[in-house]
Amino acid sequence: MVNSSNNNRFENLTLGLPVRDLFPFFKGPYAKKASAYLDTAASALKPTPVIERLTSYLSFEHANIHRGAYELSAHSTVLYNDARATVARYINSKSSQEVVFTRGATEALNLLAYSYGSLLAKDQGLLVSLLEHHSNFVPWQMLAERRQLKLDFIGLTNSASIDIEDYKLKLEKYRPALVALTAHSNSFGTVSDSRELIKLAHDYGAKVVLDATQAVVHGGIDVQHLDADFVVFSGHKLYGPTGIGCLWARQELLAQMPPFHGGGDMIRQVATEGSSWAEAPQKFEAGTPPIAEAIGLGTAIELMEGIGRKKINDHESALYQFAWELLSNLDGVSLFGSRENGSSILAFSVDKVHPHDLASISDQFGVQIRAGHHCTMPALRALGLQSTARASIGIYSDKGDFEALASAISEARRIFS
Repeated sequence: MVNSSNNNRFENLTLGLPVRDLFPFFKGPYAKKASAYLDTAASALKPTPVIERLTSYLSFEHANIHRGAYELSAHSTVLYNDARATVARYINSKSSQEVVFTRGATEALNLLAYSYGSLLAKDQGLLVSLLEHHSNFVPWQMLAERRQLKLDFIGLTNSASIDIEDYKLKLEKYRPALVALTAHSNSFGTVSDSRELIKLAHDYGAKVVLDATQAVVHGGIDVQHLDADFVVFSGHKLYGPTGIGCLWARQELLAQMPPFHGGGDMIRQVATEGSSWAEAPQKFEAGTPPIAEAIGLGTAIELMEGIGRKKINDHESALYQFAWELLSNLDGVSLFGSRENGSSILAFSVDKVHPHDLASISDQFGVQIRAGHHCTMPALRALGLQSTARASIGIYSDKGDFEALASAISEARRIFS
C-alpha cells in the first residue's frame, strides 16, 4: 500500500485570495483588468510553488535518472520515484508500480490502444460512449480498423449524460472486450457514476478505460473504490506542467501488455538474437522520461492536498451553482448539460451570437472562455449542436469571474441584436 500521508509544506492553505495569490498570472501582462480565467478545463494556470520547483530542479538538481553512478543522478532518480509515489497516493493506488508516466492523457490512451489492443482477437468488441473527448475516441477507431474489431457507441441523454439503458443494451448485445468511458465530460461538465458503469461492464467480462482527466481535478479519483482497470489523466489540467500525464492500470494487466515504445531504459537485456523487457512501469517509459515535469506534477498534487479535497469540492460546487443560476437567468442564454449532475464546466450558447464572437468579446472584458466543439464532435452532433461556449472553474475562480462573463454576454447581445 502506498503511504497515504499527505502532510506537506502546503498544508492548511485556505481557498480565496491567498490561493489566487499563488498564481502569478493574475499579476502578469496578460491579466486584463481583474482577469477571469475560465478555461481551466483546457489547461489550468500554474501556481508559484510548481514554477519554483521546476526552476530549482532545472537549475540545480537535474541529471538523467536510473543508471548514473554519481550522487546527482541518484538524487534525481529519488525525486522522480517520489513523484510517482505522490501520484499513486493521490489516486489511492495499491502500488506506485501501477502508475506509468506518459506525455499526457492522449499518449496514455494511444499506449493502451496499441499495447492492450494488441491482445484483443479479431471480431472482439469495443464499446465507446459518444460523450468522449476525441483522445478517448479516435484511438479506438484506429484500433478497430487495425485489428478488425467490432466497434459500437453508447448514446447520450438530452442532458449530455451517458444513456444507462442504451449502455446496458449494448453490453448485452455486443459483449465487448473493452469499454471506453469518461468520468467527467470535458465538454458539458456532466459527471458519470463511474463505479456503477465499471461494475456493469465487469458483469459482462469487459475491461474499462476511464478518462479521468477532468475528474482527477474536480472531485478526485479513487481507483480502488472504482474497481477500475485503466485510468488516464493529464498533469497540465491538475495545475502541473504540460508534457506529463499518467496511465494507471492494475499490475496484472500491465504485466500482460507489450511495450508501446522501444529504446533505452525499458529493457532488461538487448542482444542481436532479441531483447527482453523491464517490469512495468519502466517497460512503458522508453528513453529519457519527463523528469522535471513529473516532479512538477508531484508538487501540484501536494498543493491540492495541502488545500484539501473537501475545501476544493465545496468551493467549486458552490461556485458552479452560482454560475448556473446567474447564466440561466440571462436573456438569450441556453445552458446544456445538467445542473444537478454537473460540475466545474458550463456549456452554453447565446442567441444570435456565435461562440467564437462571444469568446472574443469576453476577452475584452478580461474573461477567457473556450468556444468550439471542445474535441467532442460526436457528442455535440448527438445533441444537435455545432459548437458551444464553455466556461470552466479552477481553484482560483470566484463569483466575480462569472459576473464579468455576464457583462460580456450582455454586451455581445447588444452588438449582435
